[in-house]
Amino acid sequence: MTQLQHLQKIWDKHDCTWVTFRRGMSEDMAKTHKVRFVVDPGRNPLLMLVNLFQAFVLALRLRPRVVIANGGGVVVPFCWWARLMGAKVVFIESFSRVDHPSWSGSLIHPIASLFIIQWPGLARFYPKAVNGGSIF
Repeated sequence: MTQLQHLQKIWDKHDCTWVTFRRGMSEDMAKTHKVRFVVDPGRNPLLMLVNLFQAFVLALRLRPRVVIANGGGVVVPFCWWARLMGAKVVFIESFSRVDHPSWSGSLIHPIASLFIIQWPGLARFYPKAVNGGSIF
């Protein structure tokens, strides 16, 4: 979420809804922006099913045209559902991923309309990635 906030000049011009899990930063953001919360599944199979269902319902309700995401397993189901419903998916691999791919990135790369890496060392893992450099 912090990395995407650096792109505020871009997303602030559009009708935007954030999909994330509850934590201090997202609770604060919900005071001034549209935020929808889903459960953070971690590695819990039951919570993963709950998240999968929540993501489906949100994708149906929101019908996004574009999804911009940058990590955390919490976004994977939402990106997949949105893509299956026709949305373009833009994924920005985390700045902290210097030479190894993230789990989320690996799962979203196949469906991404645009996949951006911030370090050149990741290009070997993501063949269709664009090196966008640091968003900081």
